[in-house]
Amino acid sequence: MKTMLLPLLLVASAFAAEAPRPNIVFMLADDLGRADCGFMGGKDIQTPHLDKLAKAGAILDQFYVQPVCSPTRAALMTGRYPMRHGLQVGVVRPWALYGLPLEERTLPQALKESGYETAIVGKWHLGTFQPGYLPLQRGFDHQYGHYNGAIDYFTHIRDGGFDWHRDDKENHDEGYSTHLLAKESVRLIRERDAKKPLFLYVPFNAVHAPHQVPDEYLKPYGHFKGNRQKYAGMLAAMDEAVGQIAAAIDEAGMRKNTLFIFSSDNGGPNPGQITDNGPLRAGKGTLYEGGTRVVAFATWDGVIKPESKVTAALHMVDWFPTLLKLAGASLEQKLPLDGRDAWPAITEGAASPNEFILYNTTPGNGAIRVGDWKLVMGGNVADSEDGSAEAAPKKKKSKKKQEGGGPQIELFNLATDPNEKNNLAASNPEKATELRAKLAELTAQAVPPKSAPKAADFKTPRVWGQAD
Repeated sequence: MKTMLLPLLLVASAFAAEAPRPNIVFMLADDLGRADCGFMGGKDIQTPHLDKLAKAGAILDQFYVQPVCSPTRAALMTGRYPMRHGLQVGVVRPWALYGLPLEERTLPQALKESGYETAIVGKWHLGTFQPGYLPLQRGFDHQYGHYNGAIDYFTHIRDGGFDWHRDDKENHDEGYSTHLLAKESVRLIRERDAKKPLFLYVPFNAVHAPHQVPDEYLKPYGHFKGNRQKYAGMLAAMDEAVGQIAAAIDEAGMRKNTLFIFSSDNGGPNPGQITDNGPLRAGKGTLYEGGTRVVAFATWDGVIKPESKVTAALHMVDWFPTLLKLAGASLEQKLPLDGRDAWPAITEGAASPNEFILYNTTPGNGAIRVGDWKLVMGGNVADSEDGSAEAAPKKKKSKKKQEGGGPQIELFNLATDPNEKNNLAASNPEKATELRAKLAELTAQAVPPKSAPKAADFKTPRVWGQAD
């Protein structure tokens, strides 16, 4: 009996090793409130397509990103914390004379090396000032959409500059940006090279300001006021786009071998007014949970358990090594990774692979999580996409000091206080000292933040991404 079993096991093992690599559809929302989708308990806005896709997989309940847009994208593209790129402060604005450093190996580059067809449909936000920084030079076979944040959804203009491109060339397709991104994603799925696995990265500009949406999406939300109504319509339009992308995957017969990932790039801004982050403290631009612990799920039929919840603490940097491992791509590279393989946590209920999670470290503030303990230093300092600070509710903005000088020190136990209401720094000085030492160690490794000239220093109008 044993002699018969051994060959069978060998055949099964060989079959598993030769299993096809997954198609990867990574959808990234912009400024989405953690509690605004139905699958996260939201009841105010209808998100049936996101709910259906999330139900078929696992909600990532403790998934972390950076406080604002560009740093989160840099973390995904490299598997490295943004303080290693000099992108830890603010965002890469249209007139910035820098971007994601060219020495960084990007996720699409690594997947392309491994035989994937790669496409970005949506917002790049990692530099445009030289051609080498544009998506087609960073590993993407196809590019469609916009380079910068806060574009007009209808005219595709930002600060007087036109920002809509196909394959890094100016494009004048007319229409609402969310609709255009859905249409292009569906086209790429249908016209893909069927001999290759597909990596489709869809970073929507929805639901980021300016709050704009066709009138038909406003009608179901007439009970809301102002920008909350527009935001609800924008989310409904994005949900519709997600449904179209999922339907295209089904129609192409790709569903059984496609990994869907969905996340927001940071917490919702103006929580309680425009977005809903649930009970989590504060929102976009802050180091508190409301700014960094976001809505997220992963779905792969037959591989990820449906209707499951992952409670392990994971970070955006973890997707880089996780996806490369699933793709059979090499993890060997010159620059060391911060991310860890999250697959056992997602599929087997394993503990977090992370010794720590670095929320951020800048010259003005920083935060780190080790186990269930979280340290925040100077937590009220923030820099959001529009340049405004978003502090914790009813707290003064900017550099709050503690007695005796220095930045405010806050210590929380997230296991018992996930909403960060009780500062335990005074009652647990040893734990505070321990986390401060770890944060200081990482701060010492950070490169200086890159600086950007002011908008007034740049001549407009222009086509963003077009070399001067």
